[in-house]
Amino acid sequence: MLNLTEDEKFMYEALKEAKKAFAQQEVPVGAVLVKNGQVIAKGYNQVELLNDATAHAEMLCLTSGESVLENWRLTGTTLYCTLEPCAMCAGALFLTRIKRLVWGAPDLRHGANGSLFDLFDKKHPIHNIEVTKGVLEGECASLLRDFFKKRRSELE
Repeated sequence: MLNLTEDEKFMYEALKEAKKAFAQQEVPVGAVLVKNGQVIAKGYNQVELLNDATAHAEMLCLTSGESVLENWRLTGTTLYCTLEPCAMCAGALFLTRIKRLVWGAPDLRHGANGSLFDLFDKKHPIHNIEVTKGVLEGECASLLRDFFKKRRSELE
């Protein structure tokens, strides 16, 4: 049996969500929100299904978490996401006041934590987020590569 870290355990849960997106022909990104060692919300990309460019895994997961906690402030929570957040999602993370972000694969086209630019590098006047990068990066990146390889072959 593997001896997983807590971050790896929850990232595998986010990967399960990403696989749901893959199965629905969505870009396979998944997220889970954790509080006190328990998953309280989940989300996966539903941009195509909902015809909504804001329906990213992180956004849907945060909204679900707000409903569960009956509070828009998600203090004391950790968001696990299989892909580096974009600027929109990074902004939502600050606004919801999560404590910690853990992400898997970098996003060279939209990543807002160093790949394209870094919204987390400047000290925020009210709230800072602890960030851990690259957890299960290989698995997260592989799922994305497989998805886009499949999409390209379908277009040929």
